[in-house]
Amino acid sequence: MSPLGATPIRVLVVDDEPLARENMRVLLAADPQVETVGECSGPEAVAMIARFRPDIMFLDVQMPDLDGFALLDLVGPDAVPAVVFVTAYDRYAVQAFEVRALDYMLKPFTDHRFEAALARAKAQVLTHRQSALAEARTGAAPPARDPLRARFLVPGRDKSVVVEAVEIDWIRAADYYVILHCGGVSHLLRERMDEMERQLDPEQFVRVHRGAIVNLARVREIHPLFRGGCEIKLADGTMLKLSRDRRADFEARFGILGGRR
Repeated sequence: MSPLGATPIRVLVVDDEPLARENMRVLLAADPQVETVGECSGPEAVAMIARFRPDIMFLDVQMPDLDGFALLDLVGPDAVPAVVFVTAYDRYAVQAFEVRALDYMLKPFTDHRFEAALARAKAQVLTHRQSALAEARTGAAPPARDPLRARFLVPGRDKSVVVEAVEIDWIRAADYYVILHCGGVSHLLRERMDEMERQLDPEQFVRVHRGAIVNLARVREIHPLFRGGCEIKLADGTMLKLSRDRRADFEARFGILGGRR
């Protein structure tokens, strides 16, 4: 295996049919160059992509709550280097290639057809890695950071809700979840706080203590406390503690926003 290929190629399988996911998982397990980092249906895929940064995604089209095209619209066209659509319907082929899909497989497919699609996807991933390595060596581009999220999909029992990042007032940690507070409405999302912080625009959102991130546009008052700490009052009246070790970072980012108004 080449040095570029020494790192396993991460694969995510997104399909609402358990048997379809199992079939692809078995086929992927036969290839030592790839690692299946997860499998899920549409609503869970947004968080899985953000968490695992897959190199390849095998993606179904028709899924309840969130179809394949809506998923790509949410995460952006560059979130996954190689996307292979897997569906029982041929009528979406043109639309798939319009969103820059690498391949389009019709169910049921043969093992040989899957292996061919996987080989093509792996080749694209290695090309992508080579380009990134060349840019890093020549200084042609700044180091890439995680793509910023403009919206989040919150799965529910009866429906999934799209939450625009700009609508979030503040975010609270809750074990392996976070709670998005938006204009008096709360949404529970399975996401870690550190991952949320990386995905949000640092000029708009700032972590004020271990368990809270605030939208700077919602900050209305800052109240100094004893020993260098502060409390922040948001537009809805919420009071949050600003920890002493994060105060300098908060003030610096708040200054960036203020200077642009």
